[in-house]
Formats: sequence, C-alpha cells, structure tokens
Amino acid sequence: MIKIKTKEEIEIMRESALIVSKTLGMLAKEVKPGVSTLYLDKLAEEFIRSQGAIPGFLGLYDFPNTLCVSPNDQVVHGIPNNKPLLEGDIVSIDCGSKKNGFYGDHAYTFAVGEISPETKKLLEVTRQSLYIGIREFKAGNRVGDVGFAIQKFTEEHGYGVVRELVGHGLGREMHEDPEMPNYGKRGRGKKFAEGMVVAIEPMTNLGTYKIRQHSDGWTITTLDNKPSAHFEHDVAIVNGKPALLSTFKYVHEALGIVTDEEDEFRQ
Repeated sequence: MIKIKTKEEIEIMRESALIVSKTLGMLAKEVKPGVSTLYLDKLAEEFIRSQGAIPGFLGLYDFPNTLCVSPNDQVVHGIPNNKPLLEGDIVSIDCGSKKNGFYGDHAYTFAVGEISPETKKLLEVTRQSLYIGIREFKAGNRVGDVGFAIQKFTEEHGYGVVRELVGHGLGREMHEDPEMPNYGKRGRGKKFAEGMVVAIEPMTNLGTYKIRQHSDGWTITTLDNKPSAHFEHDVAIVNGKPALLSTFKYVHEALGIVTDEEDEFRQ
C-alpha cells in the first residue's frame, strides 16, 4: 500500500535526505587513491550521528555497516573493507539516515582520481538518466513512465539497465510501495499522486544488464565484470510536480562541479 505523506512529513523527510546529501558531500573530499572504504564508512557514521540522526542502513536487514560502498564492477550493497581504492577506480556510495522517524536514502558514484573516458561517459549518462526519470514522476503518470524514460535513454547509449534491483517508496520505512524499476512501458503500473515520496535510482552497467550475488549475501556485481554506476535521489510530488528532497549540491561543491541540472526540481 502506498503511504501518502503530508506537507509537514515531506519537510521532515527533506531534513533526513539532506543529512545524507551532506554526508556524501563530506565524503567527496575523502574519496581518493589509498583510502579504504571502511575508513569512509567510519567517517559517515560519525557525521550522521553528529547531525542528530542515526545511520539508516546499519543493522537494516542485518547489514553490518553505515554505507553500501561498491567499487568498479560492484553494482550495489558492497560491504566496506580495508582494501584501498586505486587510481582509476569508480566507487558508488549509497547512504541512508533516519531522523524524527523518517528515512533519507541516496547515492552517488565517484571517480577515484583520473578515470577512463569510457567510464566517465557511463557516470555521466547514468546521472542524466536519473533526472530524465525524475521528470516523469508527477501526478497522473505511472511507474512505467519513469522506468521507460530511464531505460530508453540508457539503452540508446548501449548500456545495460539492471532488472533485479529497483527504486522504491520511502518514508517511515526504508522500503515502501511502490517499487520503481529503471525499465518499463509507458502507462503501466501504479499511478502517481500528490504526496508520494520515492527513491529513484538508476543502476547502469557498461556491458550486460545481468548481475550476480556473492556468497556474503550482499555484494552484487555485473555478470561480465564491467563497471557499473549508481545515482539516487529522494523525490516527492508537490503541487503535482517532482520536488527533490535530496541534492548533489554538496558533492558538486566539494568536487568543483558547476551545474544547474537540479534547478527545475526545486520547490
């Protein structure tokens, strides 16, 4: 059942989402060759708690850490460890927080030093596909409209759209209805309405869309071991239109990136 949020609840959720946004912005300055993902995890937990929130992932479904950190061919749900990041890696960092009873949850894929032009394009297209999907999240549209838009744009660039992993509704629970696939057909699925809040999160592979799960029960990698990118935002329907609750502003400030791609979703 889809749980509609009041305007007051959406503003509470915005606070939780922005804690994640600020956490990712803080981490952006720390992602560099030689740094371990476990170190990033420790920084994130300390920062989230300093904001009066608790880590949203830690202990959720028995996950052992604050961050899901997924380098290179890992799609999502990577467990932080002591292995250092290397020049030319990419690393997807997915983070959650919970404050005042509501969750925030979003993700960004970072370049570690200089990366190949091929991988840089994968990150760019995946991030663009996120905003293309968000444009379709408006009152009267349906789940399939978002998935279709993301899939069409991504596959036009020759990339694989992961099928088994999807976005989701968000609120007092980390995962609520509806599921938000990154593929689909226009006009299909549940209809969007005022007050809905979802996490839209395209997961795009450089090669095949097929994936496999590892024996740790968490780590997901591409079947062909090619890189994968993951970007995620929390979005509400306000006045019939998509309104971002999370932002990449803090990441972009840390990385010196100037962009207006979020402007149309500010309310």
